[in-house]
Amino acid sequence: MRAASREALAQVADLIDEKIRTSDNVVAYAAQTGTEIFDTVDALDADRSLRVAVAESSWESAQRVGIMTQVFGGKVADSTLEVLRAAAERAWSTPREMRTGLVLLGRRALLRGAESEGQLGQVEEELFQLSRLLDREGKLSQLLSDRTATAERKRGLLASVLYGKVTKYTEALALQVIGRPEHNPVDDVKALAVEAAALTGRTAAHVVSAEALNEGQRSALAEKLERIYGQEMSVHSEVDPSLLGGMVIRVGDEVIDGSTRSKITRYRTNLAATSY
Repeated sequence: MRAASREALAQVADLIDEKIRTSDNVVAYAAQTGTEIFDTVDALDADRSLRVAVAESSWESAQRVGIMTQVFGGKVADSTLEVLRAAAERAWSTPREMRTGLVLLGRRALLRGAESEGQLGQVEEELFQLSRLLDREGKLSQLLSDRTATAERKRGLLASVLYGKVTKYTEALALQVIGRPEHNPVDDVKALAVEAAALTGRTAAHVVSAEALNEGQRSALAEKLERIYGQEMSVHSEVDPSLLGGMVIRVGDEVIDGSTRSKITRYRTNLAATSY
């Protein structure tokens, strides 16, 4: 996302955060706003001319706001329309980036709702574990990636898997990302977990260990990573016995491989090199 779009996104995100802080019913506001923003994105996806019109940088902002109001006024809550009007008023680099921004704003509203109920950490963990489940269950991921299937069908399939097992926020976020894929189900759901961490200023660390980490070990690891990277960390952990011991840590594009399996591989490579 280019500079103008990043600035526009930040400004509208601040509006949502302010509304969340001052709302008499945060949960209802967050759920309705997030859901209706996603509905708006669906409408924009279905009408290219409308998607271009509400983000046309050569037009006056009042024109863009007028179109947004005319199309969505009376179809969404006044509070949601305020967010949509604010988005149309800002200058986005491209219509596609405005559409992407609206998706991020819808997610933000739902994540703020989870935060207001003290469930943000749980939602983050559930999203990460769902990404691991999709990684293990190749058949399920393949069905969710099927380009010939409708968004409704894929959402219905995932809903049957999630029903009664996760919070309402996790389910809503997972279903929306499956319905409008960016990459693949595993990476898209994992990206949601990273967004949840970033909402409170934390960086996500993906940790794969040979044995399950207890809470004490997770806390100690988080503190150590915070000293290394100079920022608060959120540890997303999974178990892979094939590592034999130790762990592999991924933070962004950086990988720290301290597994026993890796050490054995390096030892064998060095041994082979010295045998000539």
